[in-house]
Amino acid sequence: MDTVEVDGLRLAYRRRGHGRRVMFVHGGAEDSRTWTPQLEALADEFTVIAWDEPGAGGSDDVPDGFGLSDYADCLAGMIRALGVSPVAVVGLSWGTTVVLELYRRHPTSIRRMVLADGYAGWRGSLGAREADARLAGVRAAMAEPGERFDPTLPGLFAGDPPARFVPLLEAMAANVRPRSMVTALTAMAQADLTDVLPTIRVPTQLVWGELDVRSPLAVAHELERRIPGATLAVIPDCGHVSNLEAPHMFNEVVRDFLGRPD
Repeated sequence: MDTVEVDGLRLAYRRRGHGRRVMFVHGGAEDSRTWTPQLEALADEFTVIAWDEPGAGGSDDVPDGFGLSDYADCLAGMIRALGVSPVAVVGLSWGTTVVLELYRRHPTSIRRMVLADGYAGWRGSLGAREADARLAGVRAAMAEPGERFDPTLPGLFAGDPPARFVPLLEAMAANVRPRSMVTALTAMAQADLTDVLPTIRVPTQLVWGELDVRSPLAVAHELERRIPGATLAVIPDCGHVSNLEAPHMFNEVVRDFLGRPD
């Protein structure tokens, strides 16, 4: 892995391939390794870059008081440091919330975006009651001594997790830092970015698992309705982590979208 320093934080990333640049933004309790099937498949045509957000993977811990705007500013700083602005950005789950905040604060850094199985923040897409309940559940689980994130959490996949990715999921789960996870998901629970959606002026592709129960299809249809010109691709028999559960279909949607002329 390589690193860059942004605002005093050492941020790690993986980079492969040559061609048009694409930045991948992972979900909660994950790191850049979750994009392994995308980095492997798309490097033949694109320069694929996947970051470890602050507090994840090989990146430094999150400082006290870190919030959603700080994640977005760090991502913008990495894009600048790598000299890839404006860049296509692909976000999954919590990563879509970071991407939308990036667009709010640094719109010229994004060339086009893919939002997969995500949210305009939990508050924005699920409502205050569900957002607060989810956050309370996370805090309670992480407060247990020796507790760690379950990578096969019910609802992440439509069925059993793909066997070939279970070791990857377990390795990422073993590296989850409880304080950092709670920081990220607190930002997710508090976020309502619905006001950003109608302001988006870059090509936008939505990718959703048909059977996603963490971010149901109703959320995807609401984003499709609110984002000007957005298109939605639904992956059949697939849950929340569509990039791992159906990597071939996910990659084909992303490749087709990123390959179109601007």
